[in-house]
Amino acid sequence: MSVVMNFAIFPMDKGEHVSLYVKKVIEMIDALPCKSQLTSMGTIVECDTMDECLSVISKANAILEECTKRIYCTATFDNKPGQKEQMEHKVNAIRQI
Repeated sequence: MSVVMNFAIFPMDKGEHVSLYVKKVIEMIDALPCKSQLTSMGTIVECDTMDECLSVISKANAILEECTKRIYCTATFDNKPGQKEQMEHKVNAIRQI
C-alpha cells in the first residue's frame, strides 16, 4: 500500500518567521525510512500505511510541543492500496502527457 500525505505544521505563537521550528520537524522526517519532499507550503511524505503517516504527524507535533504553546497543522492524504512510489508516479504521469 502507499499513502501519500501532504502536511504543514508550525507554531502559531513564534511570529512571522518559523523556519527554525519547521527545520526541527524536517530533520526528524529526513531520519525516517519513508520518502519525503519539502515544498514551499508543506511537506509531502509517502509511507506504507496510514498509521505510519499519522505517526509522522504525531512526532512532528511532539517536537513542536517542546517549544510552543500553540500549533497549527493541516494534512491531506491519498491512500492507494496495492501501489508503491506514488509520489513519483503522479508527477511523471502529468509530465508525460
